[in-house]
Amino acid sequence: MNVVKRSSSRDAALQEAFGAEVAELYAQAARGEANAALQRALELRSFLAIAEEQVARVRDRVHSATEPDGDMDDLSAEDLRWDAQWLEAALAGRDGYTAALDEVLRTMPAPNQVAASRAGLSPKIAATAPPAPAASRAGAVRTRRP
Repeated sequence: MNVVKRSSSRDAALQEAFGAEVAELYAQAARGEANAALQRALELRSFLAIAEEQVARVRDRVHSATEPDGDMDDLSAEDLRWDAQWLEAALAGRDGYTAALDEVLRTMPAPNQVAASRAGLSPKIAATAPPAPAASRAGAVRTRRP
């Protein structure tokens, strides 16, 4: 399964945030041109694409098993219980990856923010803080109790 070619529910948000198609973002990462935010976002997107594929597979399997024209003798409550557990796990994974990716996109600095902060560097303060006081038990030796 090639996650670069597989779509995910957050592709539009990634494209908007980083200004390029998903395939190009992966190409940037492969060339070593991706910053930390893009690397994290692509890793989460890859996990998300796989989780969404798992959700779709289970959903399709349940739909197939419960088709209106399906043979009633082929229905299995046990199989449907297993599918429900698989679906629950896949949805939990998908929800976690979606939340994490949204958080990365929400908290990452704007592309022009790094350049702007460097342009207006404030002068360094030359004063130093006084040394911190020693802890009251600094250098104390622990003794064994009988």
